[in-house]
Amino acid sequence: MTFQPRMQNRIGGFSVIGGVHRRRWNGIVADVWNVNCATRAGGYYVADDPRLFILLDQRGSGTSSVRLSPRLQSRQQELEHERISYIPAGMELWADLDGIDFVRHLDIHFDAEVIGQRLMEDLDQTRLDSPRLYFSDPRLMALAELIAAECENPEPLHALYGDGLTLSLLINVLQLRGSQPRRRSELASWQLRRAVGYIEENCLRNIRLEELASLTGLSQSHFSHAFKASTGVPPHQWQTRARLERAKQLLLKGDTPLTNIAVETGFADQAHFTRVFRKNVGITPANWKRSQIA
Repeated sequence: MTFQPRMQNRIGGFSVIGGVHRRRWNGIVADVWNVNCATRAGGYYVADDPRLFILLDQRGSGTSSVRLSPRLQSRQQELEHERISYIPAGMELWADLDGIDFVRHLDIHFDAEVIGQRLMEDLDQTRLDSPRLYFSDPRLMALAELIAAECENPEPLHALYGDGLTLSLLINVLQLRGSQPRRRSELASWQLRRAVGYIEENCLRNIRLEELASLTGLSQSHFSHAFKASTGVPPHQWQTRARLERAKQLLLKGDTPLTNIAVETGFADQAHFTRVFRKNVGITPANWKRSQIA
C-alpha cells in the first residue's frame, strides 16, 4: 500500500505558488512548497508520521519563531543558517512568521516501519521520538537541494536517485548506524578434531555436510559457519586441500599418469585436477613434481 502522509494543520497568511511539487518513493513522500507570506503568518501542525522540515529559501527582514505548546514563550530563531528540523510523529508545533515575505521549503514525511524494513533493523524509538528543531549541517542542506530539484524536475531521473538521496538524508539526521556483524562462534576443540579427521580420512569421496554436522551435534548451517570461523575456510575447501595432499604423495611416488592421479584423488578428470592444483598451489602438478625432485 502506498504511503500517504497524514497531517492536521490550522494555518493563516500563507499563499502557495504553483501548487506542491511532490515525489513518492518507498515509504517516503517529499514535497517542495513555494509560499508567499502575509505580514503576519503562522499555523499549528501535527502529523501522524515523523517528518523533516528544511527551509531552502526565504525573503524578508522579519523573524520566525517556533514553539511546542501554545502556552510556551516563543523561541526566536534566526533561520538564515539553522534551517533543518526533525519533528517526531504526533508532536504538536506552532510557528509564527513576522515580516517574512516568501519561503521555499522541503517537507519529507516517512513511514518509520517501512524504513526500518528497508534497512533490515528496527529504528531506535528514542531517536524517532526526540525532536531536533532548527539545526544546521551543510552536507544535509546539499542533499536537500538535490532532493528538491528532483521533486521539481519535469523529467525526473530514475526512482533510485531521489530515493537514495532521501534515504541518505534520513539516515544522517537520525544518526542510524549499521548493526555490528555478529561474530560467529568457533567449533569446540573436540568438534574441530573430529571434523578435520573425518574429512581427511574420507576426502577421496563426496562428503555431505549433513555427515559433518552430525559428528559435531550441530545443525548444518551452524557447523558450516563455525568450521569456517575455526579454520578460515569452508569444509569443502578443507576437503579439496586434503585431496591435493594425497595427490602430492602420489606425484612423488613414481610415474603414475596425471589422469590416474586425478581419478584416484576424487577429481573429475586431469584438466579439473590441474586447474584446482594450480589455483591452490600456484603451479601445475608437473611443475610442482619437478620442483620437488630438483
